Amino acid sequence: MARETTKDYIFVGIQLLLFVAYAWEPAWLAFNRSKALGNLGLVLAVVSVIAGCLVLTQLWKTFSPFPTPVVAGELITTGLFSVARHPIYTSLVLAAFGYGLYTGSGYRLLVGLTLLVLFYFKSSYEEQLLSTKYPEYTAYRDKVGRFMPWV
Repeated sequence: MARETTKDYIFVGIQLLLFVAYAWEPAWLAFNRSKALGNLGLVLAVVSVIAGCLVLTQLWKTFSPFPTPVVAGELITTGLFSVARHPIYTSLVLAAFGYGLYTGSGYRLLVGLTLLVLFYFKSSYEEQLLSTKYPEYTAYRDKVGRFMPWV
């Protein structure tokens, strides 16, 4: 299962386009937010980035942006993977929402929502492949939420 498919490249290509779109800051859809909401957004973004970095340390040698599992990979169910099946996607979406709140950008919140939708479909495809590669994945999937413990 090491060969990336066209679907892999489509998912990653859309993801990269959304990351580039997120960096753009149009004035439209800007909103005034309270200092407390801005601070909450900043804390959410920082905590999400730290969590994402911690997850990357668990995947250090087998990380891939593609949904197709790498040949040398193993099923990880510890650390933040015991809380969410896709903690990197979760950290990216929460960081996008947090920074969108911090900057008062409705546009960035919309891009964050679009990332969430993309990651739902990308993770669904990825889970089909993981279930094939790891027979124990189904039990793990039934026990742990996709993006958060209850979701």
